[in-house]
Amino acid sequence: MTRKQTVSPHAGVALLQDPHHLHEPREKVLEVAIGREVRAHRRKQEITVAELSESTGLSIGMLSKIENGNTSPSLTTLQTLANALSVPITTFFRGFEEARSAVHTKAGEGVELERAGTRAHHQYNLLGHIGANTSGVIVEPYMITLTAESDRFPTFQHAGIETIYMLEGEVDYRHGDDIYKLMPGDTLFFDADAPHGPEELIKLPARYLSIISYPQTT
Repeated sequence: MTRKQTVSPHAGVALLQDPHHLHEPREKVLEVAIGREVRAHRRKQEITVAELSESTGLSIGMLSKIENGNTSPSLTTLQTLANALSVPITTFFRGFEEARSAVHTKAGEGVELERAGTRAHHQYNLLGHIGANTSGVIVEPYMITLTAESDRFPTFQHAGIETIYMLEGEVDYRHGDDIYKLMPGDTLFFDADAPHGPEELIKLPARYLSIISYPQTT
């Protein structure tokens, strides 16, 4: 068993995407959405660009521009593509029209629930939930409050990535064979497939935000 207190795994690591990047104007987003759908259905049917070009009469260059969102295809062109791919023309607009959801949970209104393995005085509040979505990822944010010592602490193990942000109190938290001392302001980011959970409650009450993310299954 290893007891760890300070970890800085992200030092010098470059982010793969800019969280402040703005998308192109809405007209451009429509072109990209159409292009993605055309490419997705072509690949699903294992049709090459050359084969689609031959069946539609559209040049390979034009098809490339359409699939990359670099041109605005006419309705006639879209109908030609729809016929060649045997899909309704409305299919090409699906990605553009999908709703983007948001959940606003007021203070104290999170859904309190029982989590397998929990003990008395271990309170879990689900702060919001969005089901099937375009990102392909499910995220579950919990506010966890521990108010009394227990003779047994739950050990969890599940798919996905989990982030813990300590708000109040002090907890020794287990991840696999390691123990991390979590104090207010500390963050623990880990692979949730390893056994994890509070090992010892040092200072109560303890309260932390737990965010679990995992792939969306279809």
